[in-house]
Amino acid sequence: EVQLVESGGGMVQAGGSLRLSCAVAGYAVGDEAVGWFRQAPGKAREAVSCATSDGSIYYADSVKGRFTISRDNAKNTVYLQMNSLKPEDTAVYYCKAEYFSRDYWGQGTQVTVSS
Repeated sequence: EVQLVESGGGMVQAGGSLRLSCAVAGYAVGDEAVGWFRQAPGKAREAVSCATSDGSIYYADSVKGRFTISRDNAKNTVYLQMNSLKPEDTAVYYCKAEYFSRDYWGQGTQVTVSS
């Protein structure tokens, strides 16, 4: 059974940093497609950063230069390093993985950035 568990969220002041982790169980994430999404209150879920199976990396314009996606295959974990956080980054952050043409989601972790 594939499971994704996010951690690392919390409350931080504007300009601060957080690192989100997504521990993947059930398969070796390796070079498989993974991504981070977020959903703010009253808004649709949006893609923040994705790493595709062909090695491409995508960042939303709003986070370019501030967020970095990475993975540690030894730990089967995907990370999202978030620097220079802004109040508009406040949202629930979700990890998503694609495996055998199915999408799997974590439960989400809350990030709150105060001004």
